[in-house]
Formats: sequence, structure tokens, C-alpha cells
Amino acid sequence: MGYIEVLPEFGLVADPFLGVITTMGESLAPVIDQVAELEAIADDIVGMLSAEGNFLASFENREGVLGIAGGVTAFWYGMAIGLFVAGIILFGLI
Repeated sequence: MGYIEVLPEFGLVADPFLGVITTMGESLAPVIDQVAELEAIADDIVGMLSAEGNFLASFENREGVLGIAGGVTAFWYGMAIGLFVAGIILFGLI
């Protein structure tokens, strides 16, 4: 892989494949790949807030499953808290 010297006195070269300036002998390609992966994961997390779409590592045809899962979870938490409060009131009256 070839480099284009930008400032040879500081050891800076341009990587023509990535379009970034880096130091001589070191490439930022692994770092840029990791940043791209983290951006995809962050977009997936933000996409989960809308309860639409699909997970990044999910099977096909699973769109809208987050809304259903959130509703079921809210139902069971509501039942548990409601029964707990009803039990406290019932034991308080006895």
C-alpha cells in the first residue's frame, strides 16, 4: 500500500485508500473500521427507541417486535405492582 508524503519532517503521510492523514508506518484503518461498527451499533440502539424497524443482529421479518415486547413487559410489571399493592391493602384491612 502506498502513501503520499504530506509533511516528511513530522512523519505525516496521507493514506489514499482511506483519505486520512496518519503517521508513517501506521494506518488508521483498524480504528476507522471499529468506529464504523460502533456507529452501526449506536444507530441500532437509537432505532430501538422508536419500536419500529429491525435489530441489527436479528432475523428477517421481525419488524415491530419491540413494540410487542414492550407492551408485554409493561403488562407484567403492572400486574406485579398491582397485586403487590392490593396485597398490602388487603393485609392492612384484616
